[in-house]
Amino acid sequence: MSNSLQGKVVAITGASSGIGEATARLLARSGAFVALGARRTDRLSAIVADIEREGGKAIAFELDVQDQGQVRAFVDGAVKEFGRIDVLVNNAGVMLLAPLGDRKIEQWDRMIDVNIKGVLYGIAAALPHMQAQGAGHVINVSSVAGHKVGPGFAVYCGTKFAVRAISEGFRQEAGPTIRSTIISPGAVTTELATHVSDGPAKDAVDTMYATAAISPDAIANAIHYAISQTPDVDVNEIIIRPTGQEF
Repeated sequence: MSNSLQGKVVAITGASSGIGEATARLLARSGAFVALGARRTDRLSAIVADIEREGGKAIAFELDVQDQGQVRAFVDGAVKEFGRIDVLVNNAGVMLLAPLGDRKIEQWDRMIDVNIKGVLYGIAAALPHMQAQGAGHVINVSSVAGHKVGPGFAVYCGTKFAVRAISEGFRQEAGPTIRSTIISPGAVTTELATHVSDGPAKDAVDTMYATAAISPDAIANAIHYAISQTPDVDVNEIIIRPTGQEF
């Protein structure tokens, strides 16, 4: 039997659009209390208003996951508002693709700061609360690019491989009462692909997304599935692609 989400407190980064927004809306409809974090506070306010209009409970925080202090304030704020944190969804990410020879070092730094350090900052903020509670669940959004590498994807793939390694290490260290899940989406109709600058990698991504992208609701459903299992079940990894995607 699935574990009810009623009253569970879920904090979601990158919640102003795409997978984060879809997840917040679905979990709120399922009875969870959701804390939404992102840089675009106007978008967050609109989502919170929608959730509350439907009878759900939500709160928004301005959040840049590159800032450790903001991540800590986000998690602590969720705990202050709702009394605990049951699930952290580390969803914020950026995909900036180019060959290594282009030496786009500022883009490398940004992907490392958002995709890797942002995840670590989230774990650092949430883990003490979860340990004190004796329970919790960290869900890290990786990518199929955390399983395969292609030209122009080297640094992005490197960050997503790192997320998988961190998640597995977290599972081994934080268990048995704190769960760890990696969600690895393929092409999803989000703003992620718009981050890619011109070049062969952008052409490849645009073609893939135009022919084979799925709704962010599909990823939200996978996250819902992982959370809703009974406490003795730890869904460690889900890879979810469009049926038409080869990569």
